[in-house]
Amino acid sequence: MKLNQIAHLQTEVAHTYMRERNIKPVDFVELDRKYGILRFIENGYEPFHLTGTQGIIDEIEDYIRIQREHLKLV
Repeated sequence: MKLNQIAHLQTEVAHTYMRERNIKPVDFVELDRKYGILRFIENGYEPFHLTGTQGIIDEIEDYIRIQREHLKLV
C-alpha cells in the first residue's frame, strides 16, 4: 500500500515540476538520473506527504542546488 502512495506522490510531483519548469519528460529523467529526485521523494515521503506538492518542489529545488554546489567542490 505504501509503495503505491509513494509512487503516486512521485508522479504528482514529477508532473507538476515538469509543468512549472516547462521541461520535457526526457529532461526530468536526466535530472532524476543526475540528482536522484524520485529517490529523494521516496526517502522523504513521511514528511513530504504532509507538505503538499509546491512545498516538495521547493525542497527539490534546494536539494538540486545543494547537489550542484557539492559537485563543483569535488
